[in-house]
Amino acid sequence: MADWNPEKYLLFKKQRTQPAIDLANRVRGCTPKKIVDIGCGPGNSTAVLREVFPEAEIRGIDSSASMIERARAKHGDLDFSLCSAEELDGTYDLLFSNACLQWIPNHGMLIPHLMEKLTDGGALAVQMPMNREEPLYQIIRTVAAESKWDFQKVCFETNDTLAPEEYFDILSGCSGSFEQWETVYYHALPSHEHLIDWVRETRLRPYLAVLDDGQKQLFEGEILARVKAAYRPTASGEVILKFRRFFFVACR
Repeated sequence: MADWNPEKYLLFKKQRTQPAIDLANRVRGCTPKKIVDIGCGPGNSTAVLREVFPEAEIRGIDSSASMIERARAKHGDLDFSLCSAEELDGTYDLLFSNACLQWIPNHGMLIPHLMEKLTDGGALAVQMPMNREEPLYQIIRTVAAESKWDFQKVCFETNDTLAPEEYFDILSGCSGSFEQWETVYYHALPSHEHLIDWVRETRLRPYLAVLDDGQKQLFEGEILARVKAAYRPTASGEVILKFRRFFFVACR
């Protein structure tokens, strides 16, 4: 699978960072000494944690070498390392993950595994996109399922979540207490083309990685045509992308 492109991912830095800010503020009352930012990406969420917990020892981890390289270049005062959530060792007062765990399979085992990495009273704070039913993502699935792209022969990485009720059951079995909530963010984007830009380095990335340049253009063009039909511009000419995100904070 092609590695992530940090610059493309950060085209929407403000929108992608806001959920990390909201999640960090939710655990602001904690006093963690050791924190790991799981799936830190280019380091924007780790920088948020530094602002909220200036006295803590904070480490950002990611399985993408390009993301870690970008994080180190941009945030030289923070500690980053190439590491997956499954490989994490040691114990921590706060495990924080913003828009990462949906890329890792088997949450029924992963979440209890992470809870075991917490100190007594420690917290696992997680945000995951849960936006399958938004028209943009339905269109991507529909176009990708068409036989002419032959994607059924390609092995794609995981990018999915369970239902909130399933997370309730998982957390009930491995935490002392927890809370769950959702937020729908309304992102005003300048054009329909910006909707494609939004997903190019996330949802579209696995598909684009197996297409040549000509096929990429055709694939994105078909999605864009359907997106234009599905999203009516506002009076200002902008296009509204509704983005549902699921959060939980679980304490050991």
